[in-house]
Amino acid sequence: MAGLGSRLQSLGYDVAIAANVAYAPLITAAGCEHRELPGDMSHLVSPAAPGKRPTGADLRRYMDELGDYMDLAATGTLAAAESGAEVILANAIAPYAYDVAEALEIPAIGAHLQPTEPSAAYPPVVLGTARSLGPAGNKLLGSLVSAGKAPYDAPSARIRKALGLGKKSRAAADRLRRKDNSPVLHGISPTIFPRPADWRSGLSLAGYWWPEAEPGWQPPAELLEFLAEGPPPVFIGFGSSAALDADFMLDTVRRSGVRAVLQGVEGVSGSGVIGVGAVPHQWLFPRMAAVVHHAGAGTAAAGLRAGAPTVSVPIYTDQPFWAARITSLGAGPQPVPYKELTTERLAAAITQATATPAYAARARHLAAVLASEDGTAPVVAALRAAGKQG
Repeated sequence: MAGLGSRLQSLGYDVAIAANVAYAPLITAAGCEHRELPGDMSHLVSPAAPGKRPTGADLRRYMDELGDYMDLAATGTLAAAESGAEVILANAIAPYAYDVAEALEIPAIGAHLQPTEPSAAYPPVVLGTARSLGPAGNKLLGSLVSAGKAPYDAPSARIRKALGLGKKSRAAADRLRRKDNSPVLHGISPTIFPRPADWRSGLSLAGYWWPEAEPGWQPPAELLEFLAEGPPPVFIGFGSSAALDADFMLDTVRRSGVRAVLQGVEGVSGSGVIGVGAVPHQWLFPRMAAVVHHAGAGTAAAGLRAGAPTVSVPIYTDQPFWAARITSLGAGPQPVPYKELTTERLAAAITQATATPAYAARARHLAAVLASEDGTAPVVAALRAAGKQG
């Protein structure tokens, strides 16, 4: 979103992004205004140990914590919009943004990084599975999930009441937006995810919204030295989920016999291994022989953009969906589900990814196609249309 915001700023739009305080430097570096959302999402994205399934108690605790976070986010969204807005771009887990827009009498446009519309083409991504139930089953289950309870239902109802709006459930509001064919932009490449035939016309694939290059950023000297010392290494990192500890990564590297860059475990070093902190993926990934990650929407896109074969270790929500897309496109081997993860299985997948030339060739082809796509133009068109309607 910060990358998209930067491009919109360059076209004359004033862009403010509502996000947790941890993202303020990223937002302001992109030239956008940061409006703070209270709360901290980081503790909600740390899974159980590799190879372990969450218990019922784990899931109940997670849903309670997620509900508390959403309540804070709804309050922050209202405050952010009241600071001044003429249109709101709302992500997939912020339905209360539509309630705020309704009260302020301004347009709201969906801006999603995952396909959430019920469809025959895929099972609902919120369930954390890529297993198809067939066209009829996918569509039915997607519709049931969309109409079911969600952790942002209570915050949406509270915001509507606080704003003096009439009662309307989140599910009912979703149905009304579908009936009205309200626009939803998806920051997804149609090359990676072809548009489903049963989508309504208001749903569009804009193309990826790439992050901006950090101005003045320079790679650490130790990392440059490491890259120059031998053949391209393998990247292993799990972003904000902090899914794997250093010992697990090091054992995996030893078993696979590759050089490796380990993100999130700074200070770790050894023969053929270096640990790093935050390094821009658009700089690092093109220098890798393969990338190993959780297949989140942004990281999966970054790996494809870099033309690097991908080993996916999906954990939850939309990650199995993106992992399956990468495999189906021929850009990497079969995913290694986190709940079945061992160092032996991950090492075997890394060996397969780096020793199969077809994966690298296919990844390079996809990267060339992605380089020709422009994800900003459809957003500008939608903003202009919203301005004319307003």
